Amino acid sequence: MKSRVPSPRVLALAGTVVLWASAFPAIRVGLEGLGVAGLSFLRLAVASAALAVAAPLLGVRPPRRRDLPLVALCGLTGMAAYQLLLNWGEVHVPAGTASLLVAIAPVFSVLLATAFLGEPLTRAIVLGSLVAIGGAAVIAFARGGAHFTAGALVVLGAAVVQGVYHAATKPLLARRTGLEVACYAMWAGTLMLLPLAPGAFRAAAHAPGSALASAVYLGLLPSALGFVVWGYAVARLSLATSTAALYLVPPVAIAVAFGWLGEAPLPAEITGGAIGIAGVVLINRGRPVASRAAGAARQRSASTKLTT
Repeated sequence: MKSRVPSPRVLALAGTVVLWASAFPAIRVGLEGLGVAGLSFLRLAVASAALAVAAPLLGVRPPRRRDLPLVALCGLTGMAAYQLLLNWGEVHVPAGTASLLVAIAPVFSVLLATAFLGEPLTRAIVLGSLVAIGGAAVIAFARGGAHFTAGALVVLGAAVVQGVYHAATKPLLARRTGLEVACYAMWAGTLMLLPLAPGAFRAAAHAPGSALASAVYLGLLPSALGFVVWGYAVARLSLATSTAALYLVPPVAIAVAFGWLGEAPLPAEITGGAIGIAGVVLINRGRPVASRAAGAARQRSASTKLTT
């Protein structure tokens, strides 16, 4: 009996989960020697350069002038601010814990889409949001006793700006592919962090090899390649399947962080993460069918640019 080989689209989706999960412990390594600002800039610079080389091969079109304000917002939130906040937070928060907090970013994107893009607010969305935010609160309290830990709040801020990014990409995705939007945002975010370049290069000159290798890894694999294989997968799989796979990022990140760094989240943090992910699942199930269908159509539109 022949063993069944997973299809390329399933392998691409699995690869995305592993790449994005591995970013959290890799950040911890890169911070040693490069610091928050240095790692933030170098990661985006490496990713931008790689995507600039790949863009003509993948058929990435230049943005239109009317798209530039949204591109700037996406670069500011989803790339520049997200990198700075996540890296800053991971100075104090274990990699696995950070992945659990970032996993609730869809809560904020759905709420923002409701407030500014006219998407209906359902009972399930409200309940799911409250559950997810409650899970984040459990995580934030876990290491601070009766007080929120500052590091957890900073990582939660990263989840908020990531949610803003997802909401801001929706109008762009109506006329551009997911890969194109990711490229625009990456390039814009890198430009916004250019003032950090001198300090980043000074830090790189004295950083250990492991930190430099981590920055290159983060830029080439989780950032650049991650977006490409994610676009390939979601163009060929249902939106439900693609979204469900992302729920695996925190447990994979916890496993990688434990094996690589010896870090393990507290039981309370794992409990809070499970609560938060349950809230996100509830939100996705409670979104109107028309909204989910529109999202699926946007994802399928990427297939014209990512066919092999």
